Amino acid sequence: MSYSVGQVAGFAGVTVRTLHHYDKAGLLTPSERSRAGYRLYGDADLARLQQILFYRELGFPLDEIAAILRDPQANALDALRTRHRELTARITALRRLVEVAERAMEVRRTGVQLSPRERFEVFGDVAFDLSYATEAHLKWGASEGYQQAMARAAEHTKEDWRQLMAEAAEWRKRLLDAFDQGVAPDGELALELAEEHRQHIARWFAPCPPETHCRIADDYLADARAFALVVPPSEQRPGLAGFLHAAVRAGARRRRG
Repeated sequence: MSYSVGQVAGFAGVTVRTLHHYDKAGLLTPSERSRAGYRLYGDADLARLQQILFYRELGFPLDEIAAILRDPQANALDALRTRHRELTARITALRRLVEVAERAMEVRRTGVQLSPRERFEVFGDVAFDLSYATEAHLKWGASEGYQQAMARAAEHTKEDWRQLMAEAAEWRKRLLDAFDQGVAPDGELALELAEEHRQHIARWFAPCPPETHCRIADDYLADARAFALVVPPSEQRPGLAGFLHAAVRAGARRRRG
């Protein structure tokens, strides 16, 4: 069968201008003509166009494609091997750029300006989930409290983070002990633990009035990634997030009188 330039452009998903360019470059010249003298593409031309588009997708310039098509047996395999090496190197470079971008996002959204090694030394099993940090940034990024917390976090030194995490670990141990002993979430010990948690946030990040503390506790209950910032998954128990949430809510009610 024979096809017009417009039909071929539609089949191949290219523009008529592109086909004209391939014609002028000597890559793809219509091999047939209509009775009116218009040039038409035959099935062999379409097969050649498929090859051209294949090599273009791999990033080959037109002059190299022309050389391959002149002698496919001699040129195609060597050219593909070379392109494979180039693409592999490019993928490696792009992966490095992705890591740099992820690191930049992590610093911006978590406020923690430590190297990966320092982060591991300081935080241990407490991990920052970048997806949660991103969602928190989108959700709270415009609020004054969030911006203040991120600014404070960015100012913390490695020693600040060590002290912060040491305080958090000691508090976490007492939280787990209270939960394991069956302490009521509205009992005095649970309320003391909730208040210590609120003061910890205020001391290291931003003012934390009861309503803010309740919103934070709501996140702990609704999103495991948020609660993992407080209690690593390896230390969690079923119901622990609910226990802390209930204690925070009970403390807020008491403070409001």
